[in-house]
Amino acid sequence: MAKKDPLDGKLVVLLGGSGFFGHHIAQDLLERGARLRIASRDPAPAFKLKPLANLGQMQLVRCDVTQPSSLEQALAGADAAVFLAGAFEGDLEALMERAPGNAARIAKEQGAKSFAFISAIGVDPESDVPYSRTKARGERNVLAAFPEATIIRPSIIFGSDDNFLNMFGQLIRLFPVLPVFGPDAELQLVNVDDAAAGVVAALADPGRHGGKTYDIAGPQVLTMGQINRKIAQAQGRERAFIDLPDFVSRTFAKATGWLPFAPLSLDQWKLLERGSVADGSNPGIEKLGITPRPLDLFLERWMTPMRRHGRFTDRTEFAQDYRTPEEEARD
Repeated sequence: MAKKDPLDGKLVVLLGGSGFFGHHIAQDLLERGARLRIASRDPAPAFKLKPLANLGQMQLVRCDVTQPSSLEQALAGADAAVFLAGAFEGDLEALMERAPGNAARIAKEQGAKSFAFISAIGVDPESDVPYSRTKARGERNVLAAFPEATIIRPSIIFGSDDNFLNMFGQLIRLFPVLPVFGPDAELQLVNVDDAAAGVVAALADPGRHGGKTYDIAGPQVLTMGQINRKIAQAQGRERAFIDLPDFVSRTFAKATGWLPFAPLSLDQWKLLERGSVADGSNPGIEKLGITPRPLDLFLERWMTPMRRHGRFTDRTEFAQDYRTPEEEARD
């Protein structure tokens, strides 16, 4: 007789769960039989998940995570919860510093056994970047209210439906010459499904993972320059990249970052300059039972729609050269 999944039938609440990362966590939870409540200021983007759920398995509710009364309604009866809400601008003290602690306290009062807070690699309570500072202080508030909570610190998350690879992919598709901001900045990109599986693993076993902080990162450390060139190669395009010195990138971000649709704000530049790499001070995604997969495994397939003739283009040299670890082992 198969062992019952510890999340089967449990009510899991995703606070701020209607976005990119929340969608993937939701799919993992639904597959494991959890009852799911997605609570968000705007739950409409999560409507597309409805066909993946059984009848009555998923609920969408409106929630302002900065309001304790709204959190109380969203967390009513929760067995587990994940706090995903975040932003780069606005009242970050309310959203990412105070709200996570309130959510953790209310979840605890509701009898929840597990709680995960989605933070970010490298956050610092004394940082001059509000995003980093408030995330770090949010971690502290969560653990004060719910000592058995798990802190998840992902690097930049990539996926076929992300706003990272797709943004650079479209720029590379359109322009023959492109500047690269922070070309030497190091990133340890993590696949969204691997990161989602790590979050769900923490929820499923709070006895093992509760009270711990995990740095969730992929197996490759790549610079921004390398990432741009890999995308171009996966598209089969010859592109001229201009690696901008750091002082030029900073000056550009400072001068234009306040404009609507600016490619990079000053705070985003500061975070990029510092990089997003696990330094080994916290356990990694492997300790959650997940073997992370590299960007190279996915990129050629995901860039197919952006190639000159789509799937009718000859397979790129990038795809022909890449072999999985299993293929390497066989040889």
